[in-house]
Amino acid sequence: MKFFNKMLIGGMVALGTLGQQAMASADFNANRTDFRDETIYFAMTTRFYDGDPKNNVCTWDKQEKQIASKDPGWRGDFAGLIEKLDYIKALGFTAIWITPVVQNGSGIDYHGYHAMDMSTVDLRYESRKEWGSEKDVKFQDLIDAAHAKGMKIVLDVVLQHTGNFGEAKLNPLFTRNQNIRNQANIEACMMPDNERLGGASYWKLDPNEEQYPARWKYFKNPQYEPNNYYHHYGTGWNWDLPNRWWGQIAGDCVDLNTENDYVAQYVVDCYGKFIEMGVDAFRIDTTGHISPLTFNKQFIPQFHEIANRPEVRSKRLNGIDFYMFGECCQRFQGSVVYRDQPNLSSYFYTWKSDQSLLDEFNGDPAWWKAQTLPEGHDTPVGPMAVCEKDTKDKPRSNNVWMQNGQWHEPDYSQSSGFNVIDFPVHYSFSSVSSIYGLFSQDNYYNDASFNVVYVDSHDYSPGPNDGIRFNGGTAQWAENLSWMFTFRGIPCLYYGSEVEFMKGCVIDDGMGTQLNMTGRAYFGHYLEGDVKATDFGEYTASGQVAQTLKGDLAHHIQQLNKIRAAVPALRKGQYTFDGCSANGGWAFKRAYKDSYALVAVNGGATFTGVPAGTYTDIVTGKTYNGGGSITVDAPKGQGQLRVLVKGWTGGKVVEDGKFMYASSPVAHGGNPTATDPGADFFYTKEDAIDESVGMTFSPNGGSFKTETLTVTATLTAGATSGTIKVGNQSEMTITQGQSKTFTVGEGMNYGETVTVSWTATGKEGNANGSVTYKKADPNAVITIFCKAASAPNLYVWTDSPKQELNGGWPGKAMTQTTTVNGQEFYYFDCADAESVNIIFNNGSQQTGDITGITESVYYEYDGGANATKLNIDPQPGPTKPTVKASPASGTTFSESIKVTLTVNPAGTAIHYTLDGSQPSASSATYSAPLTFTETTTLKTYVEKDGESNVQTFTYTKSDVPTPPVPSGYTVYFQDSSVSWNPVNCYVWNATPHVEHLGAWPGKAMTATTINGMPGWMITIDSETAPENIIFNGNNGGQTADLKFEPNGIYNFGGKFGQMSSTGDVFSDMSANHLDIRVIGGQLVIYSEQQTTIGITSLTGQRHMINLYPGVNTIETLANGFYVVEGQKVMLNR
Repeated sequence: MKFFNKMLIGGMVALGTLGQQAMASADFNANRTDFRDETIYFAMTTRFYDGDPKNNVCTWDKQEKQIASKDPGWRGDFAGLIEKLDYIKALGFTAIWITPVVQNGSGIDYHGYHAMDMSTVDLRYESRKEWGSEKDVKFQDLIDAAHAKGMKIVLDVVLQHTGNFGEAKLNPLFTRNQNIRNQANIEACMMPDNERLGGASYWKLDPNEEQYPARWKYFKNPQYEPNNYYHHYGTGWNWDLPNRWWGQIAGDCVDLNTENDYVAQYVVDCYGKFIEMGVDAFRIDTTGHISPLTFNKQFIPQFHEIANRPEVRSKRLNGIDFYMFGECCQRFQGSVVYRDQPNLSSYFYTWKSDQSLLDEFNGDPAWWKAQTLPEGHDTPVGPMAVCEKDTKDKPRSNNVWMQNGQWHEPDYSQSSGFNVIDFPVHYSFSSVSSIYGLFSQDNYYNDASFNVVYVDSHDYSPGPNDGIRFNGGTAQWAENLSWMFTFRGIPCLYYGSEVEFMKGCVIDDGMGTQLNMTGRAYFGHYLEGDVKATDFGEYTASGQVAQTLKGDLAHHIQQLNKIRAAVPALRKGQYTFDGCSANGGWAFKRAYKDSYALVAVNGGATFTGVPAGTYTDIVTGKTYNGGGSITVDAPKGQGQLRVLVKGWTGGKVVEDGKFMYASSPVAHGGNPTATDPGADFFYTKEDAIDESVGMTFSPNGGSFKTETLTVTATLTAGATSGTIKVGNQSEMTITQGQSKTFTVGEGMNYGETVTVSWTATGKEGNANGSVTYKKADPNAVITIFCKAASAPNLYVWTDSPKQELNGGWPGKAMTQTTTVNGQEFYYFDCADAESVNIIFNNGSQQTGDITGITESVYYEYDGGANATKLNIDPQPGPTKPTVKASPASGTTFSESIKVTLTVNPAGTAIHYTLDGSQPSASSATYSAPLTFTETTTLKTYVEKDGESNVQTFTYTKSDVPTPPVPSGYTVYFQDSSVSWNPVNCYVWNATPHVEHLGAWPGKAMTATTINGMPGWMITIDSETAPENIIFNGNNGGQTADLKFEPNGIYNFGGKFGQMSSTGDVFSDMSANHLDIRVIGGQLVIYSEQQTTIGITSLTGQRHMINLYPGVNTIETLANGFYVVEGQKVMLNR
């Protein structure tokens, strides 16, 4: 045969061999009958190649790192993939797997796995002339371009979760602005839902502490998410239990209830559109977090039904069956069975489910809506419980193994129609010897030849050091690839591995490391230049891309693709190790119908029981005669191959290289390198312009206690015109630049509401919404009623101003009781508050935040983590008279306290006891406020119209006074590292010299409590604030000279906080350094100063933690995800 060597032609590198012999192109393309005929190149779209700089955008978070490195997270695009399809084809790959394309929404979402609208392609992948792009480029253009080159598209899809910014239909929290320059600015591109998030007022919430809980309740709280579109299970799931199907894998991956038919159908409808566009295959993310039964009931049949429609099948290249493979994460070595649990193992998904369980599975949305599942519930219900019955192991299959040395017809009658990433092989693929033992369990899969096989990916490399890109060396890569391309399964290569790109670098740490220093770095600088592929593995190229393709490992991959394409038995054949004796490596036989091959890896081999016929080694061109035994010799070396093909007449297929050759290695281009100069153009948050289409109202809905309320409406900057309709009144129009003022409340009774509807029109489209106003009784008090077996703690707070109405966390026990409609309730009155938030708790367990309460509410509390809102309509009729006490029951005092009692109905006599005994009509009669100087239990008795009521009020004297609101200038000291008792305080002015508390060592401070912990306080009686202060132990040690700051809280190192007029402690965090780490799954915080910080769980629960100078080990938090001073951590002790 004539053989073309590589040659320079006008600066171009032309590489290839004769078409018919090298690739048998016509036969190969004609015989691509199922997806095993493909080899897959996996590219993260945003990190592969930048074909259009006009859509380059930083992610919302970590922008400073992206700007410093000139590497925006959103850099590659559809245009870049189209431009470099020839590069992928030149390597010999026939299919390209790309990361998810749907609209994403999270702080770091360049990867595409945080969907906020499954029905829409993310605009950041597209090109649009209106942005300055040369032409419009859509996802359909990429599909069509790939098909035109004979290549297939594998689309990554996520069925199991959305991001935590909602989802357009299942949980609409935001709408997305469509101007590319606004995408790096969260406030410019994300428009909060007016009714659910308060519109633009959402951005006034603290982004570290308040915004996440405001969104979170719509995912997990049954009061706000009554449809059960999401699993309400908490974060306490276990990788090794079926509850991993229901738990949330991360704070920005919120678990969808795929057992709800409404959810499953919506997901199928959204992703089915991509099948209809011509996508050839799906890679399904986080498969292992959806049960196998759910896949077989809700997804696999539905996707195949869409794909098999004649008009849809015709859209796919070659019109072959639609292929799906899933990622069942299995970080475990030594077996294909994950920790002895078949239904948590990859192979389980390749089999059909028990028909009786499929029949029992009922995901009726009406049934789901009738279930009240509190946040954090951990008991599977309905179809979830059915899924957990699916424990019976699957049968064994010989579909992948040859029988009696020959291929046999496989039995797919029990196949699920779904395939998997070979995670057991992937996680052990540090070498061929480390995976060889797994193949004895290939019969666990329905047909392991459909498994997708790779070494590393965007998530993991082989364990145990699985967080870095594979770093085993070039020769080890060559060995692994030679095995992968000739043994069973569909080979897949992660972008850049052809040049060992970013080997040894951390794959992903949430941008803790700059992207350009990770395994997800931008690859485009390796691809600069021109490349034209005339067929798979045949091309001309110039520039850097020519050097990349010439690399020794890249050259090896090209030859492997040619070998595989030439031999059907290597692509989709069965195999056997019988009659195979390797000399220095491994050997096996492959067969598919009339295609038969003998393979030796890393050296030569002897094969016995070989069918009669002539065999040609397509690596060397040497021929052998079968009909008994064949011995093939080969130089030993990693990556070396001998492939003897029965009946092959095409001679030598490949070009000798560094690893695979006839007699001597031939180096080509070494291991190429290239330097990323960074992107010249990209958008940051500073580039945003306000184009939001909407309307703002001031005040923005809610209750009002005046006779009327004046409301002002204004269009947002992106709206040109709009309409406003107040209740049933006539519609008003509004235009940009003007405000409309209207009044609500006139003629309304207390408790009535009026809804204001609005529309807005602008360049970015149309928007509409409504706000509701409620007229409240100005004399009414918000009362929290709670039905419980015993008195719960109630923590109550307001947002603006921030106040705690029932003491600091965990609040105080609810002691007052009353009867409503024949049911006994504990109750608490929230005086002078228009909106409150509450948490019920027992001191160790608590409910989630119940927020935005503007009127009296009724709850039933189970004493743990769950509270259910009750629909109570108090009925008229005989009502028990009720006593109220001021201060409220549960108040703590230091010296004395005066308690005033009132009664409803007014004029009813109040009888009481002070010794804890049961009062009656003969007990003492209340006539004036009562003064207590000791801990007292006050019980009252009232009677009216035959209804009587006994109530209990407790007042506790404390030996340690709480901080008062003193006159003069007060300072505080709190430091557990010193043993001074008492603490003395010396205060002075330098000029003129004044000693405010006497000569050294000053005056002893008074013991008190600060944020629930022991401390000291003292007040200086002075008309002006002193200048200097020293705390000391009366000649037993002292602080340095410190600046006196009124209401300052000090420790040995200086001021670390501030006491407010209401007794609230505010940390002086600007003066402190915190080092926050997770060690052994335990939260450990180093603090330079004594302080108090807030820690928020993913459920929105807030924990106040006292820190002391030095190392603090936080042991009070349960396992799960938390936000600590803006840093997300996971505890897993």
